[in-house]
Amino acid sequence: MYLAKEEKEKLFAKHGKGKNDTGSAEGQIALFTQRINHLTEHLKNNRKDFNTERSLVKLVGKRRALLDYLTKKDILRYRAIVKELGLRK
Repeated sequence: MYLAKEEKEKLFAKHGKGKNDTGSAEGQIALFTQRINHLTEHLKNNRKDFNTERSLVKLVGKRRALLDYLTKKDILRYRAIVKELGLRK
């Protein structure tokens, strides 16, 4: 697997509330962003991999839904995670 358990724990510790907090919106958004970046690099080399392309589109949709949820619940948390991950230009 491209992402080891320790790396996931670091990701959740940095963006979530703790290394075992896998359910927070910030932690999930960070994980989805990591996976999206990985799949994007894969698709640069394998242009005709349509299954991966479909998975990428679904992940982007899931991340967008979580970001929309955070916008409605707490705009400060939304702005913080967007700034940390560099999602907006």
